Amino acid sequence: MDAQERAERVVDRMYTHDPFSIWLGIERVQVAPGACVLRMRVREEMLNGFAIAHGGICYALADSALAFASNAHGIQAVSVETSITHTRRVNAGDVLTATTAEVSLGKRFATYHVRVADAGDRTVALFKGTVFRTGEEWTV
Repeated sequence: MDAQERAERVVDRMYTHDPFSIWLGIERVQVAPGACVLRMRVREEMLNGFAIAHGGICYALADSALAFASNAHGIQAVSVETSITHTRRVNAGDVLTATTAEVSLGKRFATYHVRVADAGDRTVALFKGTVFRTGEEWTV
């Protein structure tokens, strides 16, 4: 199997065993080794007391994008450090897209940036994540 097929199989396996990403309504738009694009719609039950999306919603979308992109190389990876900057309010009904970029890939550690944008392609959050690559291959 080639690298692209392996990436798709790994992410499919991860997603089908990820009830939280499923609950969020995440749609996998694009998957490749070290990259992915995810999309989801913000629902009423995702709002906080200010009637805007809870910060954890953008964080969770970006975190799923990090997980899928970093594991799509076929080596199991877990996050060791993450951070997010919220740049714009998110409302119920907004459609968010998370786009992952691999910044560095080493034998044991890799770093990714995830941009979360609304339907107007305005940045609503910027996320950075570092993962530890366990060295254990995914069996798919």
